[in-house]
Amino acid sequence: MVISNKPLRFILVALVACLPMLSFANAENEAAHTQTETAHEAVAAGHHAEPTDVKSKIKAFIGHHVLDSHDFTLTQDDETGKYYGFPLPVIIWDNGLHIFSSAKFNHGHTVAESKGNYYAINHHDGKIYRTDASGEITEDEKSGHPTNVRPLDFSITKTVVSIFAAALLMFWLFSSLAKSYAKNGGIASGAGRIFEPLVVYIRDEVAIPNIGEKHYRKYMSYLLTIFFFVLFLNIFGLTPLGINATGNLTITFSLAILTFLITNLTANKNYWGHIFWMPGVPKPMRIILAPIELLGVFIKPFSLMIRLYANIFAGHIVLMSIIGLMFIFKSWIGSSLSFGLSFVLSILEILVAFLQAYIFTMLSALYFGSAVEEHHHEEEAHH
Repeated sequence: MVISNKPLRFILVALVACLPMLSFANAENEAAHTQTETAHEAVAAGHHAEPTDVKSKIKAFIGHHVLDSHDFTLTQDDETGKYYGFPLPVIIWDNGLHIFSSAKFNHGHTVAESKGNYYAINHHDGKIYRTDASGEITEDEKSGHPTNVRPLDFSITKTVVSIFAAALLMFWLFSSLAKSYAKNGGIASGAGRIFEPLVVYIRDEVAIPNIGEKHYRKYMSYLLTIFFFVLFLNIFGLTPLGINATGNLTITFSLAILTFLITNLTANKNYWGHIFWMPGVPKPMRIILAPIELLGVFIKPFSLMIRLYANIFAGHIVLMSIIGLMFIFKSWIGSSLSFGLSFVLSILEILVAFLQAYIFTMLSALYFGSAVEEHHHEEEAHH
């Protein structure tokens, strides 16, 4: 008798959907404790203390969640003040190489000393700045930006760890998938079998229709890599680890630059001909259209960057805000409604994780297809 695995799938989806709520609940006390400590430190230093009401605590946690950090903090014991997580290596260049553990910062509450220099983490942007022994970070009165020297930061942060994790996971999954193909005569087995339909879908429904049978093969490795890389990072962002890699503008910028370079470095003469001297158009209009078309070359990767960043970043903000309403209402009606809404939104975020990976891959394939498309302009001969 074959037992349906639909209930199991539902349970797995429900558990994944609950992960962001678990993350927020565990870290709520941490945010409160952190903000209280920051307030006490500000009073001791002669600065204005930040408000410690529930809304401000929730806002502080949301800001902490969407920003990158130099350590992983899973939860914190409110009674003892002990953090549970692990530090990451800090690697900075400031008149020489400085390497030390982020544990020296004590989650941003203390000053780290290295080779006679002192460094502190700014609570507003999570960046490392050089300070004096007191750890004071001065800000410009007009712009509000820190005036302290900011060293070159090559640290292994949460985002970097998540990138390495996604890369290793992809290498393991697809190398095992390739080995199973060779061993079983073209039949997938093991964990890689789960991802085989996605690989086939990217090939048959994304690469071939948009690039063409003749040229799609040379782009397949990049399209598969970018799809699963964005997908895994999006999924990591739904876990209690507080990872927001694809909601980081520098990450989406780097991915968009790769698509931009591949598109323009592999483009044929027809692609550039359409940009600088569009066929089938009166010559005076070509002079007007050429700058517009050239501008479009840069707008396309920019739209890729902003679309992925804005959707993932906004999704984290909205989800965390709705979960935070449970701590504001403090009633079974309001909290139950917030829980139900956040649960539905968490499931929607899983769909968004797949959708944004698909859209980025689809548009990249579309740009590649336009770069290698072969045209025969019979009407140009008549002009």
